[in-house]
Amino acid sequence: MKYKVDKSIRPAYLQIYRQIKDDIINGNYAYSSKLPSKRLLADETETSTVTVEHAYALLCDEGYVESRERSGFFVIFRGSDGFALPPTSEIRAVANHSHSSPDFPFSVLARTMRNVISELGDAILEKSQNKGCPELRLAIKHYLSRNRGINVDLEQIVIGSGAEYLYGLIIELLGRSRTYGIEYPSYKKIEQVYRASEVAYDPLPLSADGIDSAALAGTSASVLHTTPYRSFPSGVSASASKRHEYIRWSNAGGRYIIEDDFESEFSVSTKPEDTLFALSSGGNVIYLNTFSKTISPSLRLGYMVLPQNLVAEFDARLGFYSCTVPTFEQHVVARLLANGDFERHINKVRRDKRKELAGDIK
Repeated sequence: MKYKVDKSIRPAYLQIYRQIKDDIINGNYAYSSKLPSKRLLADETETSTVTVEHAYALLCDEGYVESRERSGFFVIFRGSDGFALPPTSEIRAVANHSHSSPDFPFSVLARTMRNVISELGDAILEKSQNKGCPELRLAIKHYLSRNRGINVDLEQIVIGSGAEYLYGLIIELLGRSRTYGIEYPSYKKIEQVYRASEVAYDPLPLSADGIDSAALAGTSASVLHTTPYRSFPSGVSASASKRHEYIRWSNAGGRYIIEDDFESEFSVSTKPEDTLFALSSGGNVIYLNTFSKTISPSLRLGYMVLPQNLVAEFDARLGFYSCTVPTFEQHVVARLLANGDFERHINKVRRDKRKELAGDIK
């Protein structure tokens, strides 16, 4: 082994997690091979077994390894393929899966609104830049870097009034002559948007860990619209292997992925799964998210992150579109992101969900 931990840089368990994950992806640990014991790895890295256990727990959460009682941890990630799992009819229903989310504290939201009005005055009546207020895009840029492993320039971030509006912009950008692959079943508005836009779409059945491999390999679609964190209404989450399979599919010339990261903030994992945008090196993933669940459904505010190689084309073809979100609301959300209120709420919800889950297990 060769793992090293620099305790002055970042949490030790994340360093261990990242190094082992990289070794798994690069094939240094083959499928079904056993990982080093917690004690052995703790001795090598001069950390505690609790630290190593935390790193292994993240790898288990993301589907890279599994724990086998009295045997240790074994690799279940296969880089060469996506697991060919049972078709949609065999998907086990997710118990009590809900599309609702805890309310953002109204007192915090009201206070922030008052502060924005008081400090900015009639500036909140000014027209936003076409891609959105720079204050909000900057706050989103920093938030994504801190929490989702996405590091981009300000020009790559576009603000819009909700997911459906952004879907429409993406269709205009990528073109109506393409076929769009969507999860089946999927959130009904996704299909409705493509139908209303009069573009061809191919429903791709879900298996237990994401889109069925055979269906993905056989589709004529050149754009894949996926919600890898948790597809609605099935509750299916894409495993680590499946996420890499999506990336391999997209690398076959001229293909794109629309990654709808809806509700991923409420993951109970201590570290959210890697985004397809962060995993991809091909510049062909468009990342999309909204604040409808994390703050309020009445706040019609979403954003997308374009790969760098699509920015110039977007600016030339669609840059004339005015931002559809009021300046006031953009400044409110920018403040919530910048001052930590948004992340405090998310972290509280995630802690509560973990306690709930631990109670159910007991």
